[in-house]
Amino acid sequence: MQKLIFVSIWAVIVAQGCFSQTNHSNKTAMDSTDKNKHAAYSRTDTGKVVMNDDEWRKILPADVYHIAREKGTERPYSSKYEAFKEAGTYYCAACGNALFKSDTKFESGCGWPSFYEPVTKGSIIYAPDHSHGMDRTEVMCGRCKAHLGHVFNDGPPPTGLRYCINGVVLDFTRAQEAEKKYKDSL
Repeated sequence: MQKLIFVSIWAVIVAQGCFSQTNHSNKTAMDSTDKNKHAAYSRTDTGKVVMNDDEWRKILPADVYHIAREKGTERPYSSKYEAFKEAGTYYCAACGNALFKSDTKFESGCGWPSFYEPVTKGSIIYAPDHSHGMDRTEVMCGRCKAHLGHVFNDGPPPTGLRYCINGVVLDFTRAQEAEKKYKDSL
């Protein structure tokens, strides 16, 4: 009988933990803010962020760390931003650097959020990637060097580029909220 009560209590605790995590992630799924972020996270500071992997591991959620620091890849069609159509700005989830505007996002059919142009030339840095027997160009955050994904030459005009980005390493702020924050800061 005690074992059954213990198992029942344990099931309730686990269910509440899962519910709580689900609610939290749904709350921040489409509008991420810099509240509760680490000290290096900033939507306004453009200075480079240099930390070792142990420091990043302590401050980033495990899924963000895996993609950003270990060059992982999320499953295709699993990103909350893959079919997302709100107007706003996409930021690096590791450091807060502005990466892409929503008006440069397009449906590529590749299974990951795709953009044809970064916010600025310095928002993104590039590196050759010959992993997995392929010749690709890796794209990283220009501020913290977080792995974001890859860029390909099969995108739409005007650039002809397709930035294929892991949604896990993106934060998003709707245009109206960003404008309000800007006006409030004046």
